[in-house]
Amino acid sequence: MADDHTPDDRPLRSHDAAVEGLSLRERKKRQTRQRISDVATRLFAAKGFDKVTVAEVAEAAEVSTMTVFNHFARKEDLYLDRIPEALGLFTRAARERRPGESPAAPVHRLVLGLIDARHPLGGVSDTFPAFWRVVLDSPALRARVREAVEELENALAAAVAETSGTSPGEPLPRLAAALTVTTYRSVYATGLARLLAGERADDVAPAQRALADSAFAALEEALRTLGGPAGAPGKP
Repeated sequence: MADDHTPDDRPLRSHDAAVEGLSLRERKKRQTRQRISDVATRLFAAKGFDKVTVAEVAEAAEVSTMTVFNHFARKEDLYLDRIPEALGLFTRAARERRPGESPAAPVHRLVLGLIDARHPLGGVSDTFPAFWRVVLDSPALRARVREAVEELENALAAAVAETSGTSPGEPLPRLAAALTVTTYRSVYATGLARLLAGERADDVAPAQRALADSAFAALEEALRTLGGPAGAPGKP
């Protein structure tokens, strides 16, 4: 990928997290992980994801193939390494919902904050089309994105069940999580489609925020009709 595409420009890729309080060893591990991912991203963007091997990434990053797999369980995660961050953000939001709120309310706030901050997971940046074209050109990456959505639904369902005092196996927390993730995906995909069509992020962002508001308002209505544990007040 082009040099002006920093790690924070790319959706589903991790940013350089705060390192205060980390040991020297842990900081070095994070730096190595980020370097490997950045090298991999440049190779994938230049040649296409499916035409680059992990061995090529390792050689370019000046590490062993084993070191690559010590940091990334699979090749797809070299490119889509914001998945853990997404899981953390969404489940933390669900666990911190306020008394009386639906499971969707804290996620709604999170999504608005991501859009306003032009965070990669908010879906509005002029750099995103280049990133997503690599994904769209790769069946393996598209499949990994679908798996990540399922992972997010499962994690969110567990968080909703936790704050509702119910079992993760109950249908209402799982349904609430699935609807919430679908709402987020729809908003994200709408903005991305406009960016891929050539519109500028500055023009898309206001509409993206308005769409998030209207979509989550509709979701709130749907969750109210469900009632039960999925809509129960969160724990103080």
